[in-house]
Amino acid sequence: MGWLDGFEPHYGWLAIGLVLAAAEMAIPGVFLIWLAGAALITGMIVWAVPIGVPLQIVIFAALAIVAVFSGKRYLAAHPVVSADPLMNDRGARLVGEVVTVTHAIDSGSGRVHHGDSEWQVHGPDAEPGTKMRVSGHDGTVLIVEHLH
Repeated sequence: MGWLDGFEPHYGWLAIGLVLAAAEMAIPGVFLIWLAGAALITGMIVWAVPIGVPLQIVIFAALAIVAVFSGKRYLAAHPVVSADPLMNDRGARLVGEVVTVTHAIDSGSGRVHHGDSEWQVHGPDAEPGTKMRVSGHDGTVLIVEHLH
């Protein structure tokens, strides 16, 4: 008797499906969930119909291919909209904010203070203490203009 005697293969497929679903939650990428679905469906099929392991693998592979391409097509038609599209773009979040010049803006370059950070800026010449408005950004460099 081997260690796999009495092992029901549908439990293996269901376990693989749950592990893949958990991995999708831990490392979201909207890919593993389709493989998890294919494994879970394969497990349900194997539970209902006793079939050999080679056919189980073929069924899983076919379902995985169909699921991945269907999911890709669905997501192309129904894109996931971010609740906060500027979450990882600090410069864009500052557009419209008022900042204080800390190092004179001379020949179009200087530094400003906002919140707990200092930023390099490009804009019209200004003396320290001058209030400016952020009108844009170029990477980590803010573009500022005089308040109107």
